[in-house]
Amino acid sequence: MNPFQHLARIAVILWMSVNSLAAQESPYDVFPEVSRPYFRMRYEAGVRAGELQFPVNYTMWIPPGVAQLRAVIVHQHGCGEGSCRSGLTGAFDLHWQALAQRYDCALISPAYEQPQDADCQLWCDPRNGSADAFQQALEALGQQSNHPELPNLPWALWGHSGGGHWAGGMALMYPDRVIAAWLRSGVPKLAKDTDRPAIKPHQLTQGVLRIPFMCNLGTKEGVSVTDGRFSKVWPANRSFFQALRSRGGLIGVAVDPLTSHECGNQRYLAIPWLDVCLAARLPNEIGEPLKPMPDRDVWLSDPTGEEAVAASEFEGIKLEAGWLPNGEIATHWMEYVTDTRVSDVTPPPAPVEVTLDGKRLTWRANADPESGLSQFKIYRDGELLAVVPEKATNPYGRPLFQNLLYSDTPVMPLAKMEFVDQTQTLGYEHRYEVAAVNTVSRESRRAASHAKPTRKR
Repeated sequence: MNPFQHLARIAVILWMSVNSLAAQESPYDVFPEVSRPYFRMRYEAGVRAGELQFPVNYTMWIPPGVAQLRAVIVHQHGCGEGSCRSGLTGAFDLHWQALAQRYDCALISPAYEQPQDADCQLWCDPRNGSADAFQQALEALGQQSNHPELPNLPWALWGHSGGGHWAGGMALMYPDRVIAAWLRSGVPKLAKDTDRPAIKPHQLTQGVLRIPFMCNLGTKEGVSVTDGRFSKVWPANRSFFQALRSRGGLIGVAVDPLTSHECGNQRYLAIPWLDVCLAARLPNEIGEPLKPMPDRDVWLSDPTGEEAVAASEFEGIKLEAGWLPNGEIATHWMEYVTDTRVSDVTPPPAPVEVTLDGKRLTWRANADPESGLSQFKIYRDGELLAVVPEKATNPYGRPLFQNLLYSDTPVMPLAKMEFVDQTQTLGYEHRYEVAAVNTVSRESRRAASHAKPTRKR
């Protein structure tokens, strides 16, 4: 490709990213604005056979200062208008960003603009155009962000419901590209489903058995509650688990004891689990094959039980037991399947860039990679003045600073790191400090404010 062709290609990509956004219709026309380190690409629905039948919006976050990316973390929403719309905020999630930052990964959240009653299989089966659209977006986003390595990087996949079907399908189609896949309440089919004959089964190849998988679902999805809308989730997960595990696949099951189809507190196990997989499998150099998962500290569990033991001590049939990568994850797994209270003994990072401008206090903060962020404490002259947010409004799972939607994404409008002190004493130089608090109530060290410089006239 000559330089003129390259420039023309970039111009087309930029034109598409700007002009296609103008075509969005309700309810997909309300979303956070993007500027570096965020990037966005949107595509209209395809018109040819085999192309994606819905418009799709890809939002990407890249850790500031990263010279070269190592992988892509994909956070994929589920089916239906509400879940699809929730994907518009996925890349803005501070907790998932913390995982991406730890390994120099891009964080991408696709948002398929599916009408409420449309067939979800038209996007959640990657063979129906969404796999091609995703890879097209990676190339375009790589150009936008000046990260040409992006289209060739491996993927760590997370998906909810239909997004689990998609993530699992991508792993089955591209096993050499997938680091690990967390499947919440949705899995791809490996055999024909007589109840849903339109769903095409995938082929299970030998390469898939090297990928770590976790089947995660709520107990009310067919485990303890065996009737109702979501009662077939567990039978589908069980079949997928047995098919892979019986052949030596690296797959586990984590049953959420509190939920049905909503995501609840799963991120407090999913993010540490993906952390272990990323640390183990990322190659030393970009372009090298993914490393195999180590087998020296594997633990095993009854798939729907509450106890896990080291593989060397397991007395049952190992290829019927859930696979866990190491003892630390096994401990967290046991906490999660008991009451979802995954423990954390470390405080979150302290806020930075605490700035006072009149009565307005602002700051930046990274989330605790293990436990996220629940709130901030504002201190004035050494005394606790306020808590931001004042009251938790999180409808699902632990209270989070950004709140949490059904499909594990932040609520719009996005929460701001700011506080206005309406009780400030005029003419008195107060000292302000801000501390971050994670979701297990551990508090960071306090970061002191600095007054915003006044402009000279």
